[in-house]
Amino acid sequence: MKNSIKVLMIDLNDQKIEIENRKDLSAFLGGVGTGIKLLEENLIDEWDPCHEGQPIVFSIGPMETIFPAVTKVVALFKSPLTGELGESYAGMRLGMAMRFAGYDAIVITGKAKRPMYLYISNNEVEFKNAEALWGLDTEETGRLMRDIEEGAGLRSIMRIGVSGERKIPFAGVNVDTYRHFGRLGLGAVFGSKLLKGIVIHGNGNEIIHNKKEFKGVYDGIYAKVVETDHMEKYHGLGTSINIMPLNNMNALPTRNLQQSSFEYANEISGEAFAQEKLFRKLACAGCPIGCIHVAIQRKKFGEPVEYSWAGISYDHELIFAVGSFLGIGNKEGILSLIETIELLGLDCMSTGVLLGWVTEAYERGLITKDQIGRSVKFGDVEGYQYIIKNMIHGSNDFYETISKGTHHASEVYGGKEFAAVLGKHEMAGYHTGYGNLLGMTMGARHSHLDNGGYSLDQSMKELDKNKLIDDLIQEEIERNIQNCLVICLFSRKIYDFDTIINALKVIGIEYDTEQLMALGKEIFKMKVRVKKKLGFDYGSITFPKRFFETETLHGKLNEDVANELLEIYIGKMEEQCKEHINLFSQIEGEIKLV
Repeated sequence: MKNSIKVLMIDLNDQKIEIENRKDLSAFLGGVGTGIKLLEENLIDEWDPCHEGQPIVFSIGPMETIFPAVTKVVALFKSPLTGELGESYAGMRLGMAMRFAGYDAIVITGKAKRPMYLYISNNEVEFKNAEALWGLDTEETGRLMRDIEEGAGLRSIMRIGVSGERKIPFAGVNVDTYRHFGRLGLGAVFGSKLLKGIVIHGNGNEIIHNKKEFKGVYDGIYAKVVETDHMEKYHGLGTSINIMPLNNMNALPTRNLQQSSFEYANEISGEAFAQEKLFRKLACAGCPIGCIHVAIQRKKFGEPVEYSWAGISYDHELIFAVGSFLGIGNKEGILSLIETIELLGLDCMSTGVLLGWVTEAYERGLITKDQIGRSVKFGDVEGYQYIIKNMIHGSNDFYETISKGTHHASEVYGGKEFAAVLGKHEMAGYHTGYGNLLGMTMGARHSHLDNGGYSLDQSMKELDKNKLIDDLIQEEIERNIQNCLVICLFSRKIYDFDTIINALKVIGIEYDTEQLMALGKEIFKMKVRVKKKLGFDYGSITFPKRFFETETLHGKLNEDVANELLEIYIGKMEEQCKEHINLFSQIEGEIKLV
């Protein structure tokens, strides 16, 4: 077992730091295990998510960067969007930078006296003036920070856009241009602290003691990554390969989920993007796959043939959110909306789902042309650009209201029955069946990535209610284990328990299957406990009517069946949370301040 977890504590109020070597956190391995424990320790339950005293926690795992596809960093916080657990993951160079700066976790509290950004290295933490950066978009901010700070190739740069500065509750944090801490509003928490960004530059090293054994395990994992078909689709077309299969199975949310297939799916498929727009693939540090697909978007700015260009990353979720969900069937329109959303620092999925609700609410007369400032209809790229920009600037009461998210907007103006939100969180790009519906509703952060319910639907021949709930809970527990290591979930089939145990062993950490399962269950319990402390009431959950009106892979869903499944889930969840787990009671805590 790792001897201790090195935690960097940063107080923005007093511009002070402390380094804690936490032996008591060792059993949590790292990642989401360490992160949820540190969040619970530092969280003030009753305070607003944007109160300056609320923490931001970043955490990596013991295998970070030194094994293939172990590339992610988890961020934990109180979500401004839902008011409960905020959990988000990002890659690119961030995990590598934290690893070689020597920190397993970073906890940030307080609020700066003026806009600032942090420069973190293995030698120092600097609090730097960001007043000149405040108000800039994510691209310009990143360019200037790259010019100012050293460490090209080894550093990572996080930053927010104007949406984060304005504390819009679905603002994200841009990481190294092409990755994000998206969803649930981490960007707003940055903005509430007057924290424009963070640069992390590590130039340390990691000593591998059992080099021969390590190489054998590493080579075996590497071969599975690059020589099998487990991850081939992620390198090939990327997740946008899902557009056509989901469309063909009546599972692609379209026009605010009024439909589950899109007549222009061929035009916006992964195949179409690859043939006409793809010009570059990128990989996170420590990953040989290269799943980040970047499209070229030409923009004419003068006559006769004057063009500029932008590189815009795309994937299934983005194509769904500002493509099929908004009735946009052309690649140029989708890319232009992605670019606008990215520059402002918004979460693309939440923005797209919100715009879908706005469009239908306008069509139904719940909101007016005077409130919006123009008419809007599905497929209206120009109209959506107009709405996004006015929302960012809070142009009137309507725009101030919708800037708080789809759930809040539907409470104010009506239309909750067609608001595509689950647990106050905008849906992801799947409408596959009960597994997806329950999975996103009951998952710790109301995400399709919590438990893969959409995948369970696709493997299900007929509904077995108890098995479905057991599988959802079991999958969430196992993903907790993988997220302690903060592996990329695209590689989850490669990192089975035996592989994890062998990889940990060659870097000096002894775990067996029983202990890993105990860890996953403990984290499951902790997340439930944190959510309840923050006021989440599992017994008051309801489903918007729209989810039962539109065809899925298995036909239309039945609301009574969904409510029965909800009761089964709550019962099994409570049983799981009562189960006694021995792993952690045997560890004596020790905190050493350096």
